[in-house]
Amino acid sequence: MEEAMALEITPLTGAIGAAVEGVRLREGLDDATLATLREAFLQYSTLVFRGQGLEPPAHATFARHWGEPVVTAMLNPLPDALGVVQITDVKKETTATEAWHYDATFEAAPPKISILSAVTIPVGGDTLWSNQYLAFERLSPDLRRVLETLRVRFRGIRLGRMMGIPEEEQPEAVHPLVRTHPETGRKALYVGHLENSCIEGWTREESDPLMNFLYTQSVTPDNVYRHSWQPGDLVMWDNRCTMHYAVHDYGDQPRALNRITLHGTVPV
Repeated sequence: MEEAMALEITPLTGAIGAAVEGVRLREGLDDATLATLREAFLQYSTLVFRGQGLEPPAHATFARHWGEPVVTAMLNPLPDALGVVQITDVKKETTATEAWHYDATFEAAPPKISILSAVTIPVGGDTLWSNQYLAFERLSPDLRRVLETLRVRFRGIRLGRMMGIPEEEQPEAVHPLVRTHPETGRKALYVGHLENSCIEGWTREESDPLMNFLYTQSVTPDNVYRHSWQPGDLVMWDNRCTMHYAVHDYGDQPRALNRITLHGTVPV
């Protein structure tokens, strides 16, 4: 209980994100501390732990408190690293992450949580997160009712292009446009970049205007947290109710972050 009481959790914006201080993740976590972190995670959707400096084994140990690691299709884990994937040497012209997105929407059961640990940080290279609960709740009641009847086909086009995967081998899946969080019961807007998504049963001409409206209004400045990375930072986010965007403004500077994603459930 003493360690849990030492935690300091500070909101980072009015919409999303909180900073956590008073804990060293590599030293292990007791039940009281984990309970406090889980409550904060469900409340703020994105948690920031500065200066943790976790190597892959410690990163994986922390992640297992939250679920079982899973490697996203088309990505390759580090050798013997317990599901850790290193995101590095990403070129601006082919990057899949310089767009607002959920992780792995093209899978039948997208990961529930993603956890990034900063290794090498350039000048620039910020990451942004948006609150998709609020993106849905701010819509008019009549539009919300319509959206809850729709489903979206997601394809792994941008990631497949970045990884050199032929188009015919890129995975796809169909999910509700509005998904219900399995723990909080709140509804979140489940959209993505137009290139990767289309309303099921609609033509592109019909789908794109609505999807573009939803995509754009999801990420207004008052609904976003922007993180400026420092070496050793660890950030975890709820992939069931947040989108994120990795800014590629650092040219050819090296940038490396280790990522673990955790098994999720089929969106409903």
